[in-house]
Amino acid sequence: MPLPVRLTVDSCQAATRWLARRDPALRRLIEVHGPCTLGVRPRRDSFQALVRAIVFQQLSTGAATTIYNRVVASMGTRTCPPPARWLAAPEADLRAAGLSGQKLKYILDLCRHVTDGTLDTRRLHAMSDEDVIATLTRVKGVGRWTAEMFLMFHLQRPDVLPLGDLGVVTGFAKVYGAGIRLSPDAMTMQAETWRPYRSIGSWYMWRALEEA
Repeated sequence: MPLPVRLTVDSCQAATRWLARRDPALRRLIEVHGPCTLGVRPRRDSFQALVRAIVFQQLSTGAATTIYNRVVASMGTRTCPPPARWLAAPEADLRAAGLSGQKLKYILDLCRHVTDGTLDTRRLHAMSDEDVIATLTRVKGVGRWTAEMFLMFHLQRPDVLPLGDLGVVTGFAKVYGAGIRLSPDAMTMQAETWRPYRSIGSWYMWRALEEA
């Protein structure tokens, strides 16, 4: 079975041009914001990407980055340490660095899944999107939204439609609903025009919210 498709710089630019021809509303956003950059994001270790995803839940990028860096520094490193280091670290030190008790539980559960072999992060890149979601959501604190963000930003999958994301839903309302929120079915139907690049279309829904 061939490996799932991953966005690259070239394929992302080609897909952006293709979408501009198919969807006039996206064409306007593309003209304003330029090509989608999902394919140019740095590739992190999958475990590190999942830890970051948990830390960043429901926080602004700035606040989450500060907490993440403090927590990592509390373990004497500048990069995300392996699961064993997290499990051995005093929980009080991780909490003092700014990590909430709930997110600490989630990260430690992730670490246990990795160390006992029930989650092999090396296999994720070869799985289908739905298999990745099914695998990751077995970890406490990793819901469908977190798994979809992992698919889009870490595995750089081209055809993810994260309808559980408030920004994407609000973007749909602004671009296609004259400010009125669309139903999940209506958004899914609208996004059919984007296939097989719904990740890129979703990325432009976030960009739409940056406009006055």
